[in-house]
Amino acid sequence: MAGCFSFSSTLDSCYRYYFSRAGLKSITTDFGDGTIIHCWAPKTRRESKPNLLLLHGFGANAMWQWNEFISRLIRFFNVYVPDLLFFGNSYTTRLERSVSFQALCMMHLMDSFEVRTMNVVGISYGGFVTYSMADQFPERLERLVLCCAGVCLEERDMAAGMFVVKNVDEAASILLPQTPAKLKELLRLTFVKPARILPTCIMDDFIDVMCTEYKQEKEELIKEILKDRNLSTLPKINKPTLILWGEQDRVFPLELAHRLKRHLGENAELAVVKDAGHAINAEKPKEMYKHIKAFLVTRPNLSQSNSSIYNF
Repeated sequence: MAGCFSFSSTLDSCYRYYFSRAGLKSITTDFGDGTIIHCWAPKTRRESKPNLLLLHGFGANAMWQWNEFISRLIRFFNVYVPDLLFFGNSYTTRLERSVSFQALCMMHLMDSFEVRTMNVVGISYGGFVTYSMADQFPERLERLVLCCAGVCLEERDMAAGMFVVKNVDEAASILLPQTPAKLKELLRLTFVKPARILPTCIMDDFIDVMCTEYKQEKEELIKEILKDRNLSTLPKINKPTLILWGEQDRVFPLELAHRLKRHLGENAELAVVKDAGHAINAEKPKEMYKHIKAFLVTRPNLSQSNSSIYNF
């Protein structure tokens, strides 16, 4: 599509302008070991504000997944929005593909900003990274929000028929769509009410701009998530945690939210967003923001009802 108008590239530029106007600046950090991380960070960091790290899931870069939240969250926090490895402008020449390595890189990034403690919100794959950060660096994290993050899944769940897909290769073909048909399948899987009309030229453009780079590396990330995963070996973090889930999530079914709540016990509370699927950040951003604000700002400490499960 060289030389043609690109809707996705234009929208990406609009998001860059929006993030900059909101008070963030684009920073690329070279770790010196073949790893480079791009992040949107505060132009002016205020010591009076707590710090908030936002971690995206699979899909487009971080801007596309957090654009609905920046202007509101920045009123309460010093907000940091990185691209995870092999998304946006972040990559590594190293061979590590584990969630724990992603978590380590995120903490190294925050070290480069001299951020000691932080709250973290992770969507889907970003929730896996968030959980690993809490396990590896418990003294650095204050509160966590895990959005549709199936960290309690087990390798056997796929064979047992919990998921729409039958194997990891099929999951990768949908999460990393290379054709309009696969992109439509992804939208049907992640939204309760996907767009009914989406021109093929727009889908081709999005795939070309957002889904072709680092395809092999992203496939390896997906396979690493499921490899040897067992609930009995999942660490039990002890940080105040909000588990936020779409009621009709078909990527990570709601059963995984209840499983995670049981695993974490009194340290966690579960909020279920009605009429929402996996992409709650895009489908129900207002409801998602209200839950995040209530947990991190309005009532930052878990109350006596911390074991409750409630709908919005």
